Amino acid sequence: MIGNSLRWELNAFVGFIERQKNLYRRYWLWEAVWLLYNLVSVLSIGYLAAGLSTLGLEPGQANLHQTQLYLLVGALLWTYLSLVFFEIAFAITWERWEGTIEYTFMAPIKRLTHLLGMSAASLIYGIARTVAIGFALIFFFNLDLSHANWLTALAIFAAATLPLLGLGIFTSVLPLLSPEKGEQMAFAVQGVLLLISGVYYPISVLPAPLHFVGILSPLTYTLSGVRESLLHGLSLAGALPDIGILLLMGVILVPASVWCFNRAEVRAKRLGLLKRSG
Repeated sequence: MIGNSLRWELNAFVGFIERQKNLYRRYWLWEAVWLLYNLVSVLSIGYLAAGLSTLGLEPGQANLHQTQLYLLVGALLWTYLSLVFFEIAFAITWERWEGTIEYTFMAPIKRLTHLLGMSAASLIYGIARTVAIGFALIFFFNLDLSHANWLTALAIFAAATLPLLGLGIFTSVLPLLSPEKGEQMAFAVQGVLLLISGVYYPISVLPAPLHFVGILSPLTYTLSGVRESLLHGLSLAGALPDIGILLLMGVILVPASVWCFNRAEVRAKRLGLLKRSG
């Protein structure tokens, strides 16, 4: 009995990944536009650093190159993190667009299976797009990553997966409860994360209140840890504090976000919010 139940949930999990893949395939042209937008955004940050020398703001070529690497790594990481965050947060929006939200929420599967399936599809898609942009950066810029410790970077990425999923699931509650303004609020959450997480600058430059909030953001530890491993060869042992913090945040955020989503689902069904699209 338990084996049949697990097999049923596993099939549903794979089914959600397959469905999301088909959606990406159906809207491939729009996905190509967003890929181009992400690429242009990252390139703009890279050329911003390159242009500092023309303004007389960077006296040394070594400093200029280090600044460019710092900003490019931050921009590339933010592209991945924000993409995964949005794909998870917009899971409910996808359901409404496709007209499947009522079927999905009435299906005899656990909500955790649904959320994890959507999250897994988002992670796979986010990695693929980030790798594509990374290869483009190698073509456009002379990146020196000879000191990079890729094992440490991958370990930090893996540890960051859980809290990132938790944040995405938390934010997906907004479109569920507010069909009219939930999507816009997801953009607002992204803006706050961009401000406090040290994407383009260390959080030490932030005012004390924002600095404190930045310490609570899992993206802060992801960005700083991956930067250190790629730019300065941070060892795996040296990254253990950041990895431990990320895992702890994940253990807290994922169950809390799933519980919050379940409560929001009950409220949405009671108020008839599932069928509404605006």
